[in-house]
Amino acid sequence: MRGLHHVEVWVADLHAATESWGWLLAALGFECAGEWPDGRTWDAGGAYVTLTTSPNLSASEHDRRRPGVNHLAFRGGSPEEVDAVMSAAGAQGWRPLYHDRYPHAGGPGHYAGWLENDTGFKVEIVAEPG
Repeated sequence: MRGLHHVEVWVADLHAATESWGWLLAALGFECAGEWPDGRTWDAGGAYVTLTTSPNLSASEHDRRRPGVNHLAFRGGSPEEVDAVMSAAGAQGWRPLYHDRYPHAGGPGHYAGWLENDTGFKVEIVAEPG
């Protein structure tokens, strides 16, 4: 079967990243599947997301506007479930992006919310169609 196997996100501060990402991933149905001194892994349906630090980081700050990955998009369930995540995100270190056009910033047929955490990582939470 084809599909995404995993995503590894390098972070400068694992503790801070675990707080914001851990909440978000749990809210989206991921379960913590492993942890070690320099990383954590959350799994959902066979695909997983890993946060890790590395002595090989070339900078201490993330910039999603540089070449590379701009954001990760997650399936968020129903529109009501996406709304619930978006409503709770602010208390967990995530701020809304494009909120003036929420939930259709991606177009009239696309129900989604965008969030950015304190270190500049951007995610999109997409509702299932129908």
